[in-house]
Amino acid sequence: MITILGAGVAGLCAATVLAERGLSVQVVDSGPEGAGASWLAGGMLAPFVEGESAPPEVARLGASAAEWWAARVPGMMRRGTLVVAPCRDRAELDRFAIRTTGHARIGADRIAELEPDLADRFAAALYYEAEAHLDPRVALRALADGLRRRGVTIRHDTQFAADHADIDCRGIAARDLLPGLRAVRGEMLLLHCSEVALSRPVRLLHPRFPVYVLPRGNGLYMIGATMIETYATGPVTLRSASELMSAAFALHPGFAEAAIVEMGSGLRPAFADNVPRLTQAGGRWHLNGLYRHGFLTAPALAEQLADQLALAPQEAALAD
Repeated sequence: MITILGAGVAGLCAATVLAERGLSVQVVDSGPEGAGASWLAGGMLAPFVEGESAPPEVARLGASAAEWWAARVPGMMRRGTLVVAPCRDRAELDRFAIRTTGHARIGADRIAELEPDLADRFAAALYYEAEAHLDPRVALRALADGLRRRGVTIRHDTQFAADHADIDCRGIAARDLLPGLRAVRGEMLLLHCSEVALSRPVRLLHPRFPVYVLPRGNGLYMIGATMIETYATGPVTLRSASELMSAAFALHPGFAEAAIVEMGSGLRPAFADNVPRLTQAGGRWHLNGLYRHGFLTAPALAEQLADQLALAPQEAALAD
């Protein structure tokens, strides 16, 4: 029996791949179901857009993420990503275009065709047609349900000694065993807005910081993008909330009438180079450092993990 610590996106992806390969797995998490940074994620499967600031390895790991998720969870949307900027910040759009691939430059008419509610608000945009997005909460529940159908036990609110586990996917909680791991706080708002209709992720290159607006369906939108180097937990700060709200309003003034359904914050684990990786430490495998790219990179890392576990018996036989 392989024991995986952590029932976030890393742990559930790892368990899914191992179970699909016929291995006996159990998942143990110290927190309640629906807690942790994965629950607050954006769910953007955007390897091209993330290339603006992420290392090339992130795009490589995320190249097949959309196909992986589409095969296992309902509701994944392939509608691309739209990146916009106010006219005064056109230089930011040009800079973003230089640093990324996989996009087409489009004008006001095409923007209006893709997102009618943004008509006449932006003169130019970048359209990353091949990208996708999903609702992380739907995706995590779907993985958990699929695992249970395979007979995999998932235990929440359960303490389990890390040194008795085989695979550690605890995120920032594993920093005692991974000294290079650091916390990057992310904050989000969930809004209900009947005044705005968007059908795909829209990233606004805001003067203070870029913000993304993600449609969740039924008038719900997730607003996020904060990256704060801190280990502090707790509710969303006034500064972050006001900046996220201001950016949403800058994208479309209709968001001024939105109802705030939820605010949340979580600590995302990252290594110094912001590249997620599979490592061995303390006698077990660690799948960690997913930073802001959890849903994009976890499937590929889970496949790497399964490959490594399959190689281990062969290497042992050769050594004998």
